[in-house]
Amino acid sequence: MKSSGVTASSLALTLASKRPSLLAECDPAGGTIRAGLLAGQADASYGLYHLARAERTGLEALANAFASHLWPLDPGGHRKLLPGLTDPAQAAAMARTWDALADVLHIMAEQAGYDVFVDGGRLALEAGRLHPTLTPAALLYRADMVLLVVRGTEQSLTLARHVLPTLRAELQEHGSGADALALLLIEDGDFRAHRVAEVLGAPVLAALPHDPDPAHYLTAGGRQPRGYGRSPLLLHARTATEQIGAAAARRRIHQHYPRPAASDQVAGILQRLNLQHPQPGVNDG
Repeated sequence: MKSSGVTASSLALTLASKRPSLLAECDPAGGTIRAGLLAGQADASYGLYHLARAERTGLEALANAFASHLWPLDPGGHRKLLPGLTDPAQAAAMARTWDALADVLHIMAEQAGYDVFVDGGRLALEAGRLHPTLTPAALLYRADMVLLVVRGTEQSLTLARHVLPTLRAELQEHGSGADALALLLIEDGDFRAHRVAEVLGAPVLAALPHDPDPAHYLTAGGRQPRGYGRSPLLLHARTATEQIGAAAARRRIHQHYPRPAASDQVAGILQRLNLQHPQPGVNDG
């Protein structure tokens, strides 16, 4: 759920990464970063929706569109955002694009050396399965790690308890295995990591502190809070990115994803194209 802090957590991880990083805002319900942290700097001519039309032309066209629709999140352009949908009605057009986008994201991670994060938004279920339109299911199936963001509150754990069995079963049947699933804990509430893992029957891979001012800035934008760059949220996010990266690397050793036939061609496009944009990015302090 959005209230669990998915978008703020995704941004914190992306901004805190020590490597070049990319956040793909893939919530079918619509993106919020464009109007929040970016304060409207990136208009509707940028973003995820434009990739659907390009994908219908081919993977090369998709790679070109992908590169041209990234927005810098820092002045050096080392942290990038693929802005999300501007209208939930656009989600249906993305149905056949998720698989191809997953190929591009894997190339960014494996060949371009990026830490790639995906904000998939709220999990929507239908008849005991991931909803085919209201979730970017293909991205979850192809992910090295799938983190369910939870808070240490009774309400959050109750909601998570309902979706975890379905998500685990879907990853086992269609994804890279149920062991891809773990928890990212927002330390808000009475339940600590060991208790959350016990209640939900899933490991807590990383934790972020409940740090309202920086989280609000990442979610809503506005004036950057004092000491933002040294805030507990970003400091812990740096540790969390390392923990997540290490877990993903361990799993990749044992996974053998089908290599898309055009991956070398697409990798070449992503290497040749100038992925920097002249527009100012967000100062990360």
